[in-house]
Amino acid sequence: MNKYITEFIGTFFLVFAIGMASLSGSSLAPVAIGSMLMVMVYMGGHISGAHYNPAVTFAILLRGKMEAKDVVPYVIAQIAGSLCASCTVYWLMGKTFAPAPGVDVGMWQALGAEMVLTFALVIVVLNVATAKKTEGNSYYGLAIGFTVMAGAATVGGISGGVFNPAVGTGPMLMTLCVGDGSLQNLWMYWVGPVVGAMAAALAFKLQCPDD
Repeated sequence: MNKYITEFIGTFFLVFAIGMASLSGSSLAPVAIGSMLMVMVYMGGHISGAHYNPAVTFAILLRGKMEAKDVVPYVIAQIAGSLCASCTVYWLMGKTFAPAPGVDVGMWQALGAEMVLTFALVIVVLNVATAKKTEGNSYYGLAIGFTVMAGAATVGGISGGVFNPAVGTGPMLMTLCVGDGSLQNLWMYWVGPVVGAMAAALAFKLQCPDD
């Protein structure tokens, strides 16, 4: 149970940072988001592995570093954390923050951006947090947080910069509940990250065939 609680807490604060930073309109939003993820990874890495992302959980499963029985509880905890964070942001700000592709951005462009940056995130996670040769390092949280920060800064205007099905699901459900949105783009924030995660797991196997 401690693993699931940790996944809930870490995902809550990640999505809370995304919502508050994006609604503030600050140019430092990517820095705030990446920094929050970094500290949450350090907070929960020794307990749950600090996934906070169903795509990362799926890749860790393919990697062979978690049991299949934990996958569904992890994903439920992540989505619950995201939804609670979305409710909290709405309570504080009176606004929702469902992700969406940029204006005049095509579906395939947005989907491609989600795949590519999720690949980057997951290949970093697998190498810095699960590889034998980097075991016990102290920089894994920095590497993961900076990857998300870079992704948000580079393709946030194209796809919304999600790279995480839980980050897409909670805010979109909250927006739907208050009557301001729909779930028509939700598939993109599941398919893109999951495909990117699968590709990253395969690439890691090619990188470290003996690991």
